[in-house]
Amino acid sequence: MVRQNLARRAALIDAAIEVLAAEGARGLTFRAVDAQAGVPTGTASNYFASRDDLFTQAGGRIYERLQPDAQTIAESLSGPRDRERVVRLMIELVDRISAFRPGYLALLELRLEATRRPELRAVLTERIRADVEANIGYHLESGLPGDATSVELLYLAMNWLVVERLTLPDVFGEDKIRELVRQAVERILP
Repeated sequence: MVRQNLARRAALIDAAIEVLAAEGARGLTFRAVDAQAGVPTGTASNYFASRDDLFTQAGGRIYERLQPDAQTIAESLSGPRDRERVVRLMIELVDRISAFRPGYLALLELRLEATRRPELRAVLTERIRADVEANIGYHLESGLPGDATSVELLYLAMNWLVVERLTLPDVFGEDKIRELVRQAVERILP
């Protein structure tokens, strides 16, 4: 019974992510989540204390789903640790994040909503800061070229490239996206 409840909770959170991506923060209601998840009306309100709780849970789940798998991490550590490796890692990152389109669009909605909800802002700030610090730590410990500032600049550049790719995909084609990633890495890393 507990396992089923955890599975249903995860399904509701995933439905909330889909609603956020499609309808925006204002469209995120318990009723919309119930409909997206295909469960009886009132189900989401039994699992989440408030819309704020739903926002927070969706934000955490997005990051869980954006994490690279063990094989991707292992491959990132094989071979030379040079700029070309960083280019490949950044292309993989942009592709992986772009593949979870609803999650990234929902995250953008959450970031906008965080400007109006201090508790959500605190949660997202903590989560994103921890993610950036983990990326810096991984980069430095793995022996890849560059320093903490390089990682922060790549983080900012790749995030905006993903925004362009997901919101205005005709601005840059796929070949141009890969070239922009390469140029960002070459210009940011010494």
